[in-house]
Amino acid sequence: MTLPHGQVETPMFMPVGTKGTVKALTTDQLKAAGAQVVLGNTYHLEVRPGSSFVERHGYLHGLSGWKGGMLTDSGGFQMVSLLDLANITEEGVQFKNPSDGSLMMLRPEDSIAIQNRLGADIIMQLDDVVSSVTPDAERFAEATDRTTRWLDRCIKAHSRPNEQNLFAIVQGGLDPKLREKSLADLIARNTPGYAVGGLAGGEDKSSFWRAVAQCTARLPANKPRYVMGIGHPLDIVICSALGADMYDSVYVTRTARFGTALRWDGKIQMRQSRYATDMRPIDEFCPCEACQNFTRSYFHYALANETTSRVLKSAQSLISLHNVTFSQRLTEAIRQAIKEGKREREGVVVVVVVVVAVVVVVVARSGA
Repeated sequence: MTLPHGQVETPMFMPVGTKGTVKALTTDQLKAAGAQVVLGNTYHLEVRPGSSFVERHGYLHGLSGWKGGMLTDSGGFQMVSLLDLANITEEGVQFKNPSDGSLMMLRPEDSIAIQNRLGADIIMQLDDVVSSVTPDAERFAEATDRTTRWLDRCIKAHSRPNEQNLFAIVQGGLDPKLREKSLADLIARNTPGYAVGGLAGGEDKSSFWRAVAQCTARLPANKPRYVMGIGHPLDIVICSALGADMYDSVYVTRTARFGTALRWDGKIQMRQSRYATDMRPIDEFCPCEACQNFTRSYFHYALANETTSRVLKSAQSLISLHNVTFSQRLTEAIRQAIKEGKREREGVVVVVVVVVAVVVVVVARSGA
């Protein structure tokens, strides 16, 4: 996929940098980890420091120093995460700032104008997001049609189409008929890429995978397909088997700050006492700084015994670096397996996971 800030390969995982930078990591560390695209949060960037401030500093790339690709979400997800502080109408969504109580109106036109000022390579339409476990069928139908209407407003408001790629977001909840309607409406708009939205909100895995399979089977094969909010390794592998290209989640770095490190055979929690005298690295085959220079015992001490010291913050940063590196190694292994037509890579358990993924694909597409 060719972006204004370089070519990237998919499938890929995008680390989340809420304010344009990934917490506790430098741009050099992100590059060394293999990251290609960083995701920024439109709502939070507009609240502070403001998109006009970002624009004056050379857009997000100039402000953050990141030279690779960038994507900004639309701010729509906050309809779910800040639902108690949001009022959704046909005009847009009004948020109440949880810090000072001030009101912010976010219309489709506002979302695009903010993202034009932020300057990311990929920008997202404002969509009407409903939690996947909401029991109100009428609300899903309303949100599906409104998302299409809002897309039309976003396309009309987009002032930098030659510099920023606007992606549409498929909605419809877990209802195949609504998903199909959304797919047909959005494909007709012929946007540069498409996202699968409204998932990863607590629904069961079978329903999640069926929805992804339906969308990836219908979306254009020559355009990127982005499953939003996905960070668990198994989900990344299965969604890639289903034909998805792009993922993002705070899971990778947020869990790191609480001491959870990702490995090919699962995850380990460094605070557990079993690691107090474990002199092995997190992953003896990982090239990251955390694995090359530190032991599990060190991380256990820093996380279990320190509170506000530099030692604790350094440990959290190093585990974040490891987890981002892991996510990039995972997607690189998937890409390499696709290129080589192989089901295994580096002697790890990818072969088992892909077999599971194939079974899921068959089940999802058969409707069983």
